[in-house]
Amino acid sequence: MENLYFYFLPPLFLFLYSLCIYFHHRLQNLPPTPFPPLPFIGHLYLFRAKEPLHRAFSKLSKRYGPVIFLQLGSRRALLVSSPLIAEECFTKNDIIFANRPNLLNGKVFGDNYTSLPWSPYGDHWRNLRRISSLHLLSSHRIQTSSNIRSDEARIFIRKLIQFNNDNPKKAVDMK
Repeated sequence: MENLYFYFLPPLFLFLYSLCIYFHHRLQNLPPTPFPPLPFIGHLYLFRAKEPLHRAFSKLSKRYGPVIFLQLGSRRALLVSSPLIAEECFTKNDIIFANRPNLLNGKVFGDNYTSLPWSPYGDHWRNLRRISSLHLLSSHRIQTSSNIRSDEARIFIRKLIQFNNDNPKKAVDMK
């Protein structure tokens, strides 16, 4: 009898947890979501390995509408499949969607979110972007580094020709 509790309690707790999450989500006035988001993986179980991701998103949008709330692991995501709603997101609510998520990579590699690719949208990010566009990506800088780019392109083409000469029947993968 004690073994029955051991087998039935975890699925029962999982079901109750999913039910609580579902009703909590309904009270937050969020877009529709597929039921249920599982602990730790969220809605990742909806995406099959053999099916392309865009087709899975298309099926979800046909079933739940043009705006869907997904829990992808520990991250929340908003799936927008309508061009009009996407335009509204990026024009009227652009400041809200401009920030990047605070990932551990940004803290470690981005000097605590202070470098350009990792910094949050704000004055610091705008200042870094201005500096990079004026000094790193100016037409003068690009023109001065053109000989380096052409040398690298020549080296790459030589390596491709050498690979083709060494392996004449093998296809070249350009990835």
